[in-house]
Amino acid sequence: MTPPRSPPSPRRARDIGLDVRAPKARCDDRHCPFHGRLPVRGQIIEGTVVSTGMQRTAVVERTLLHFVPKFERYEKRRRRYFAHAPPCLNVPVGHRVRIAETRPLSKLVRFCIVEDLGEAARRVKGEEPTPTVAPVAPAEAP
Repeated sequence: MTPPRSPPSPRRARDIGLDVRAPKARCDDRHCPFHGRLPVRGQIIEGTVVSTGMQRTAVVERTLLHFVPKFERYEKRRRRYFAHAPPCLNVPVGHRVRIAETRPLSKLVRFCIVEDLGEAARRVKGEEPTPTVAPVAPAEAP
């Protein structure tokens, strides 16, 4: 007689070969590099999530400065990448993320989000960040 089998253990995140922390949440997405079978290879890029309006896809924007020798000044350039957003990471708009290159998942998606680096610093042009100070109650007169 065979001993009773133990219940299957929850699926652990697999090692994807990059120096990133595996997410604590679990998912059953087949295009998740941690819980599915999607291999990652090639470029690793950091950027900011600017849109999550599509299903399991995010738009990641990377800005860089390019020197123009004629005017001896820098110009700001940007590049937008469509990246698969696994449900186990749950990355909101405004967070900095690390994306890794994968095989083509659709017509435009060739990257996958592999790490959430936290909220990006938001700066409005010409505005200094104001420190938040708790309001002080007025002193009573005797």
